Amino acid sequence: MLKFRIGERWVGDGEPCFIVAEAGANHNRDLTMAKELIAVAAEAKADAVKFQTYSAETLYSKKTPKFSYLEGLTDKSTWDLIKEVELPREWQEELAEEAKKRGVLFMSTPFDHRAVDELDALGVPAFKIASFEIVDLPLVRHAASKGKPMIMSTGLANYEDIQDAFSTCREVGNEQVVLLQCASLYPAPPKRINLRAMETMRRAFGTLVGLSDHSLGIHISVAAPAIGACVIEKHYTLSRSLKGPDHPFAIEPAELRELVRQVREVEAALGDGRKLGPAPDELEMHQKARRSLVAACAIPKGTRLERDMVTIKRPGFGIKPKHLDLLVGRVAKQDIEEDTVLTCEMIRDSRPT
Repeated sequence: MLKFRIGERWVGDGEPCFIVAEAGANHNRDLTMAKELIAVAAEAKADAVKFQTYSAETLYSKKTPKFSYLEGLTDKSTWDLIKEVELPREWQEELAEEAKKRGVLFMSTPFDHRAVDELDALGVPAFKIASFEIVDLPLVRHAASKGKPMIMSTGLANYEDIQDAFSTCREVGNEQVVLLQCASLYPAPPKRINLRAMETMRRAFGTLVGLSDHSLGIHISVAAPAIGACVIEKHYTLSRSLKGPDHPFAIEPAELRELVRQVREVEAALGDGRKLGPAPDELEMHQKARRSLVAACAIPKGTRLERDMVTIKRPGFGIKPKHLDLLVGRVAKQDIEEDTVLTCEMIRDSRPT
């Protein structure tokens, strides 16, 4: 079985799905709002709350064109927008303490080498590499060299991109990798999610897999553990009515709570795959609601049973229906009333004398 620890939490085969509440830039550069987001993640029982650590100066060229999905949301340039929503780095220690106080792991996606070092100093339990950064192999190498689990989103990536990043982690001795299937659209339509790619990546790279979900609603995230996701990342916000690039496709607090609840129920429903008959709490149904052989009419003692004397009905604590042909021709050892559930003690083998 493949698994490793993220903080004190085991992640992988046979373990509950590691749920990352992605706050991203939805703090709107408001420290109080950022702390409220942490409180929401903790209340929802997410495993981790994650922000993003970047600076416009090292992330985007000022000549970057505007993104079409943001049309109508802002008239700012891409660079100005990123500058407006970047996380003040001086907040990170305070946010990490807030998360610790509330019992949820603090994480943040690093977008530059300085961010990796800052977050490592804060003791983050894992590093998350965003889809667009998976081709920045020096950044991947620097993060992987810290020896912590690497969660890498694979939106837009082909096998070569994934192999390059995966091999880069292994080159510095880091085998603790989770590959997240991701559709890099905001929001992502269901037809672009491709959940089965998780199975493909697991087979191809022999590592853990999960989902970074940008779709609307929670249903696709809830489905992911059923086909092998051990990590789920989902953007959330205090309100989709807030202004900012990531609020419109994020889920709200009640939805985050419901996502966690439903994922845990799906995990419980998956079971161990074995078919061993009724569980202890199913025994009443097994006895009363299954079918067995029942007297179709009154059968006097000494009567040889004919086919039309026996029917198949519930309950199920009598002779099994599959033994009907064996019952015909045998003899009643006692008077049997109509509708009596037939048992072996009522029947004998010999012919009437």
